[in-house]
Amino acid sequence: MELTRLKGFPDLLGPQARTLGYVEERARALMERYAVGEIRIPLLERIELYQRSTGETSDIVSKQMYTFTDRDEAGTTLALRPEGTPGVVRAYIEAGLDRSDPEQRFFYSGPMFRRERPQKGRYRQFYQFGVEVFGRADPACDAELLVMIDDFRRDLGLEFQMEINSLGHAECRPAFRAAVLEYGKAHWDELCSDCHARIERNPLRLLDCKIDVKLAERAPKSLDFLCDECRQHFDTVADLLRAAGVKFVINPRIVRGLDYYMRTTFEVTSTNLGSQNAVVAGGRYDGLVEMLGGAPIAGIGFAIGIERIALALESAGTSRAGLPRVALIALGAAAASRATELARELRALPLQVELLSTERSLKAQLKRADKVRANFAVIIGQDELARSAVQLRDLGASSQREVSLADLAAELTAPQR
Repeated sequence: MELTRLKGFPDLLGPQARTLGYVEERARALMERYAVGEIRIPLLERIELYQRSTGETSDIVSKQMYTFTDRDEAGTTLALRPEGTPGVVRAYIEAGLDRSDPEQRFFYSGPMFRRERPQKGRYRQFYQFGVEVFGRADPACDAELLVMIDDFRRDLGLEFQMEINSLGHAECRPAFRAAVLEYGKAHWDELCSDCHARIERNPLRLLDCKIDVKLAERAPKSLDFLCDECRQHFDTVADLLRAAGVKFVINPRIVRGLDYYMRTTFEVTSTNLGSQNAVVAGGRYDGLVEMLGGAPIAGIGFAIGIERIALALESAGTSRAGLPRVALIALGAAAASRATELARELRALPLQVELLSTERSLKAQLKRADKVRANFAVIIGQDELARSAVQLRDLGASSQREVSLADLAAELTAPQR
């Protein structure tokens, strides 16, 4: 039997892994600036957590989750986490924060699992970076998260399109739901089989159906059903975004595929991708904490698709090159000893340094330097040791010159010519 990876579970090697790491690194740096603390949640949860939060009619729960029965706890069905928000809410409640210290700001990062049809930008194991804020129901909080996303875009040098909407709350949303249900029934013959199955339980799902797109465009719009309070909330969010210089459009079709969203919802797409172009999505979920057994605490959050951001960077030609890479070549035992010491000094600058095998010839080591795409080869032998110098080869320019060890750090860290 040939051992190969599972369908939809990609291996990420070298540059791919480095780019994903860079995206996460930039997101973490942004969290520091916004005073958001980290939370780490389990990969496994009881299936009931997602049934009660994400919703039994959602595609995630009805089609995409990986589940199995726990052998240690009879009758318990476990699920690999398909999204981060429910686990963060459960942890927040279980720690008693909903009652002792409700206002919290968390970020999480890690793999998620959904049994979807694999394609570029959509995998069965994928990586998300998410933010969740609890204890803030005000529109300024909504706007702050959207400004945060725009700052993230700027940090990466990408172009995004931000689309926002409001679904209303418990008082005005039922009228909108009833109008969509009536509309769906009136166009029953035009609905896809999925919408037939869920129209009674969750008619709003018609609006984000990828098959009935044209039908959804003519459906009732949530903004037409907002009460005065929800309208004011949404208008304030929009005004704050304009004041911050964040570009956005209002898209009344955004309802998100999850049951817990209310009021502000949003989706951010990249102009550098094809059909799988959604890179960030989220919204407000003020009833979710209470639904899962906690206090009536407001919440809002979003998730970033790490792979899709990486693809957007690649498409835009702005993938991170990383630190300058140095191949350190030692010729002889004495040179190897000094090279080991020198490698540590150069890595502290910091530089990427690969100390090549002294058992290979100079030609073989230079060939290896080219293969690993080093910017420079630093060659040190017996003669160089005697002069406290090295041979510095610029592999891009195909030039070589002698440089004193005292000047080497400055030469390697100087701006690329």
